Amino acid sequence: MAERIVVVGAGFAGLETVKRLEKVLRAEIADGSVEVVLVAPNDYMLYLPLLPQVAAGVITAQSVTVPLPRAVRRAHRLPGTVVGVDLERRTCVVHKISGEEVDLPFDRIVLAPGSVTRQFDIPGLEEHALGMKNLAQAAYLRDHVISQLELANAATDDAERAARCRFVVVGGGYAGTETAACLQLLTESALKRFPRLDPGMVRWTLVDIAPRLMPELGKRLGEQALDLLRRRGVEIRLETGVSDVTDESVTLSDGETIACRTLVWTAGVTSSPLVKNLGVELVRGRVKVGADLQVEGHPGVFALGDCAAVPDLTQEDADAICPPTAQHATRMATTAADNVVASLRGEPLRQYKHHDLGLVVDLGGTQAVAHPLNLELKGAPAQLVTRGYHLFALPLMRTRARVVANWILHLFGGDDFIRIGFLSDRRATVDEFEGTRSYLSREEIRARAS
Repeated sequence: MAERIVVVGAGFAGLETVKRLEKVLRAEIADGSVEVVLVAPNDYMLYLPLLPQVAAGVITAQSVTVPLPRAVRRAHRLPGTVVGVDLERRTCVVHKISGEEVDLPFDRIVLAPGSVTRQFDIPGLEEHALGMKNLAQAAYLRDHVISQLELANAATDDAERAARCRFVVVGGGYAGTETAACLQLLTESALKRFPRLDPGMVRWTLVDIAPRLMPELGKRLGEQALDLLRRRGVEIRLETGVSDVTDESVTLSDGETIACRTLVWTAGVTSSPLVKNLGVELVRGRVKVGADLQVEGHPGVFALGDCAAVPDLTQEDADAICPPTAQHATRMATTAADNVVASLRGEPLRQYKHHDLGLVVDLGGTQAVAHPLNLELKGAPAQLVTRGYHLFALPLMRTRARVVANWILHLFGGDDFIRIGFLSDRRATVDEFEGTRSYLSREEIRARAS
């Protein structure tokens, strides 16, 4: 029988792992001695770093996706979500997009299910917060922001108008900062279409519990980004949290209540719920693996990306783990795939080690800050590096061409501020958008088999 390799997830880590396996095991897949199965709920890989630009209307949703039918050529694609894995019995349960659940045995498995938005036990948060983790959320958020401006423009009550023009983003990391920056430019540009709105009424507030904005950038660049946003009118509230959320207000930890109809929650991510039921050791909620990306005590089981605590061999601290970034995920994928092949061939596994190439943050327009290869950049040079990095990181030339075309069209043509009416009849929750469902324990998987 063919050796079956199951790859869970088609994000940066999962897709790159499959592409590498297809390349290295081309002959084995062709003669049927090896089967590679990719399990993912969507038929595309989402390039998450450009999601704020989708919400802002700079680029289209299709432009930030890598279609799996084009990227995956030899592996078998199973459309669904892995909801349970029994590592001892070498089987996983797949919830297909049809609603059917099927058992999928494997000889080797690569776990790259990614992450979900981290939520806290804050009254009203689950019911009223908007997320920014997938295409549906970005499309919904864009519609929501434009609709608030339309409703404010039509409102006759001053208090309602002010509340609809107030937007709060929670999370001072990359996702939150870029989301606030890009959407602030969207509302600024849109004001010319809403003559009854006073520009001074539209206000964006970025809230974070940390003492600094994007601390990974370093103190100097973080302060430059903070100063740039403040000069654009974005209010930055550091060392501040959220204590209560309603459909008409947000109460901060310092006691202030902000009348608003929009709370965007980007306060971090946590591993996919799948990993909690694996029965393996976790580190900060992520699967503990060795530097070879293999789960201890489970030969042939590998984990990488956002769900894995991978030792960072470039650091002196023995307990240091790699940050959950796209840069690390794509490079881990090569090591994971090569180690899967090595395990098939009885060869020694190699360790993952990567020196971070730096960080880039797009603040919209010509504004950005970047820290590539220990260089500190801001403004247009940083934006050039930032967009160049994104183009380099996108997997397909077709996708890169679409992104460049969108940038050019937006530069010269601007935005029409059109709402597509996505879920206009209700306010969908973060859990609904991110497909949170019941995950199975090992005991439940075994009960299915019996």
